[in-house]
Amino acid sequence: MGVGKRQRAVRLYRGQIPSPGRPTVAWRQDRVRFWRAIARGSSSEDAAVGIGVSQAVGTRWFRQAGGVGPCLAPAVSGRYLSFAEREEIALLRARQAGVREIARILGRSPSTISRELRRNASSRSYSVEYRASVAQWHAERRARRPKAAKLTVNDRLRAYVQERLSGAVRTPGGLIAAGPWVPEWKGRNKPRRQDRSWVSGWSPEQISHRLKVDFPEDGSMRISHEAIYQALFIQGRGALKRELVACLRTGRALRVPRARSRQRASGHVTPEVMISQRPAEAEDRAIPGHWEGDLIIGTGRSAIGTLVDRTTRFTLLLHLPRMDGYGTEPRVKNGPALAGRGAQAVKDAIATTITTLPEELRRSLTWDRGKELAQHARLRIDTGLQVYFADPHSPWQRGTNENTNGLLRQYFPKGTDLSRWDEEELAAVAHALNTRPRKTLGWKTPAEALNEQLLSIQQTGVATTG
Repeated sequence: MGVGKRQRAVRLYRGQIPSPGRPTVAWRQDRVRFWRAIARGSSSEDAAVGIGVSQAVGTRWFRQAGGVGPCLAPAVSGRYLSFAEREEIALLRARQAGVREIARILGRSPSTISRELRRNASSRSYSVEYRASVAQWHAERRARRPKAAKLTVNDRLRAYVQERLSGAVRTPGGLIAAGPWVPEWKGRNKPRRQDRSWVSGWSPEQISHRLKVDFPEDGSMRISHEAIYQALFIQGRGALKRELVACLRTGRALRVPRARSRQRASGHVTPEVMISQRPAEAEDRAIPGHWEGDLIIGTGRSAIGTLVDRTTRFTLLLHLPRMDGYGTEPRVKNGPALAGRGAQAVKDAIATTITTLPEELRRSLTWDRGKELAQHARLRIDTGLQVYFADPHSPWQRGTNENTNGLLRQYFPKGTDLSRWDEEELAAVAHALNTRPRKTLGWKTPAEALNEQLLSIQQTGVATTG
């Protein structure tokens, strides 16, 4: 069947366009809600479910935008037809209503309705029909009118940016330093604990400001750092190759929304367990039973746990052996920590060790903000030990533990495998520290100081009972 006269007239008026395919699954207001949820820190899957589309659609939107939220207004200007008005036009048109009648009902100009029926009608069928969803697609497609990116039209500027991002690393003599061999970029973030290509690696902000120094009189050699980031992250810009994101220091293939980046792995630390909530008696070191703890790390993700009493400096070492399958089974995302220093292993080791002590010596534990103590709530239930976490980047709040870890490095140097030591050997090292006289204890040993504290507690209890 040939092209009808009205089809030909519409196509000549509108121009040849590609097929719209299936109608979009969400309109502007839905996408605005989606990106608002992303800005609040939601994942793309959760944000998609929140607006009523599939998780795959939300993931595709996020990846196509490179994680960069488009600046969409909540609604189009009132001078343009809305989707609800287009639905009304389609219904009235199906009832054979005229252009002026439709305009009078909608409160629009007849020329606006006439232009809408000509520009946004569906011309794929033999008879020209007006469908609201197709008309909305035409209107949104025409409204985009993307502006050519500055890096696309300015070859000299693009070459400068690419050279500063991915240029070769050279020796002072001018020779190229090849660096390590790395596999081909596969569209993901930088590989963890693997070599990366050696490149110039200027940040977009450095490039943007350096242009003013290198080309002070050339106004065409100017670009903002945000424009460089968007050229790297957003698909379809065509200005810079996507694989250049591997040259960024973060190595991220997608931008991480600011609210989401604040959701660090320290989510297990709540205001109720911060060090500011720790009782005052722990601060003055007058009563034993307030402990400080941390891990000392070795090669191959090996670790030894340390517990130190703030009053007596008595030290306990936690044995964290490898789990079955370490080194033979592939690592599983969100699976068990086979290296032996996961949250479950550390919680079990602390509970097993601390419960050997009298209840009077199980008052509180102050830990670093590491994920290895994410199960602190279960530890408190199992042992009755109150757990508190130090402030970020504040090692002095656990000064006793930091000092003890420095002493332990005499036996467990950095860069060595700590998993080779068994429980008896760790007990021997702890005994060596606990029987070594300490200046801060008046040259008593930690074992002697702890024994004196225990005797004092027992005598006080007997006197109170009598």
